[in-house]
Amino acid sequence: MNPRSIASTAIVLMSAAALLSACGGDDPATDSGGAKAVLVGVDYPRSDTDFWNSYIKYTPQSADELGLDLKTTNSQNDVAKLASNVQSLISQGVKGIAMAPQDTAAIAPALQSLAAKKIPVVTIDTRPDQGQVFMVVRADNRAYGEKACRFLGTKLKGSGKVVMLQGDLASINGRDRTEAFNDCMKKNYPGITVFGEATNWDGAVASQKLQIRLTEHPDIKGVYMQSSFALAGTLQLLKQRHLLVPPSDPKHVFVVSNDGIPKELQEIAAGNIDATVSQPADLYAKYGLVYLKAAIEGKTFQPGPTDHDSTILQVRDGLLEDQLSAPLVTVDGADYGGVPSVKTDEKSLWGNNIG
Repeated sequence: MNPRSIASTAIVLMSAAALLSACGGDDPATDSGGAKAVLVGVDYPRSDTDFWNSYIKYTPQSADELGLDLKTTNSQNDVAKLASNVQSLISQGVKGIAMAPQDTAAIAPALQSLAAKKIPVVTIDTRPDQGQVFMVVRADNRAYGEKACRFLGTKLKGSGKVVMLQGDLASINGRDRTEAFNDCMKKNYPGITVFGEATNWDGAVASQKLQIRLTEHPDIKGVYMQSSFALAGTLQLLKQRHLLVPPSDPKHVFVVSNDGIPKELQEIAAGNIDATVSQPADLYAKYGLVYLKAAIEGKTFQPGPTDHDSTILQVRDGLLEDQLSAPLVTVDGADYGGVPSVKTDEKSLWGNNIG
C-alpha cells in the first residue's frame, strides 16, 4: 500500500513541496532530515472479533509503510479504559492518537482533553456524538442497513419475518444500521415484519435472543446481523433447528452480516449464509494513520471525492468524515433491489487477502 494514495482532489496541501515530503521514499524509520520517526498512538477497541483482530494486524504494517513509530493500547470495549489509555499514550509523548470508541457519546471528555493539549485525533469506524476530531475514517453505516434490507427484501419477495441482531445503540454504528434498515423496510417492504434485538455487540446475547425469537416464530425467514460477532451463534442455532440448508431448500433462512471477514466469505460460498457488507479493515488501518500523519504535519482537507474510491463529507460543522467503500458481497454478484454486489471470490476484498 503506497502512501502516495493520500493525494486526492479532496486535499488542500500547504505546498507542492510538502506533498513530496509526505509521500517520498525515505527510510521509513526517519524523516527526510534523518530525524526520528513521529510517535503516534493507536487504541484498539477490542480483540475478541475476527474483524478487529484483522485491523490490529494491519495497523503496524501501515505504520511501517508511513514511517511512523507506534504505541498501542487496547480499551476492550470499555470507554473508561479508553480514557485511561489516552492518558497513558499522552505520557509516552505521542503526537497524535487514532481510536475507535465503541461508546460514541461517552468519549467527549477524552476528546476535550486531547484538544486542550493540541494532540490531533482520528477516529476509526465510529464518529463521536460530540467533540471535534481531525478526521473520521469509516464507511457509510446507513448504507450497511440499506444494503441488508434490499438483499433480504428481494430474497423474501417482500413478505415474511426477519430478526435484526443490532449492535450497541450507544454507538453511532448501531444506530445508523438499525435506523436505515428499519426505514428501508417500512418504505420498500411493508409486508416484512422486523424483530429488532439489541445485543451490545455481544455474541452470547445475540444467540440467546435469536433462539427466543426462533422459538416464538418458527416461520422466521431472515436474519440481519449487524456484525460478524453473531456469526458462530447464528450458524449453531440454525444447525440445531435443521435450518442450515442450501438456499434452494424452502427451509433456508437468509442471513446477511456486516464485516467481510474470511469466515463470512467462506460461509457465503458454502451456502450457509447469503451476504455480507465488507467493512474495510485494511483501509481503516491505512487511512487512519494517513490522516493522523497529515494532521501532525499541518495539512488540511476539504469535502469531496478522493482517489481511493471514497468521499470526504462534512458531517457536522467542523467535522469531516472519509467514507470508504464497503460493497455488498454475495455468491453470485447480482443486483439486489438496485444495490450491486460483488462475488465472494473478488480479489480486491480484504477478506480474501489476509494471511
